[in-house]
Amino acid sequence: MHADLAARLIDRATMARFTALADLDPTLVVDDFTTPRAAAALRETEVIVSSWGCPPLDESVLAGAPALRAVVHAAGSVKHHVTDACWRRGIQVTSAAWANALPVAEYTVAFVLLANKHLLRMRDDYRARRGVPHDWLAAYARAGNYRRTVGVVGASRIGRRVLELLRPHDLDLLLHDPYVGAAEAELLGARSVDLDELCAASDVVTVHAPELPSTRHLVDRRRLALLRDDATLVNTSRGSLIDQEALVDELLTGRLNAVLDVTEPEVLPADS
Repeated sequence: MHADLAARLIDRATMARFTALADLDPTLVVDDFTTPRAAAALRETEVIVSSWGCPPLDESVLAGAPALRAVVHAAGSVKHHVTDACWRRGIQVTSAAWANALPVAEYTVAFVLLANKHLLRMRDDYRARRGVPHDWLAAYARAGNYRRTVGVVGASRIGRRVLELLRPHDLDLLLHDPYVGAAEAELLGARSVDLDELCAASDVVTVHAPELPSTRHLVDRRRLALLRDDATLVNTSRGSLIDQEALVDELLTGRLNAVLDVTEPEVLPADS
């Protein structure tokens, strides 16, 4: 996190109200709890406001924070920094996961709909052919969303909101989630299928599963090969869920399209 993040995100009047309510130092933004300044602050800290990149709150950190009562996470998942030691200590934890899910779901739905219209490929094609006669209707005869199939991987907060926002459109919605049965999927407006079937049947696959050891390369080279020609893969989850090397190989052939909000690593090298 940037040291001036609070000043960049919060106006002075709001910051003044915050500091009136609590002993808050907006310049104290740390990514290492072992530094002298961080250790000194922890000794008096009752509430930690965390965000992306927060280091783990393990036994050694908590030992130096005897007054800590709560962690307020201004992002989504807390599993990377809230450890079992926090639960044993009875520390209260809250997260902005639902608030964070809404704009991510909107972003996803926008690109799902635009992917079925072949927007990105059409844009590049138009740039290359500008002023040259071309039968656009023939070239993009399948462009559109009517009765296209969209596969949603993971009924997370974001995945469920994506399904909700896609329901008004004339789409066939598929869902893969090992913890969601056929009846619940139907209530969400989708048909429950296994991941291989979802990949093979979908015009667009959008990934919303959690990052776990078991989900690393969930969409691997074999499953990418199952995707139909000209299908689009959307990933707003975590880069590790996709076999990125295999995806790049597919993209370089032009067989598949991808909209990637996340990569592995983040950020990609300049020559990627």
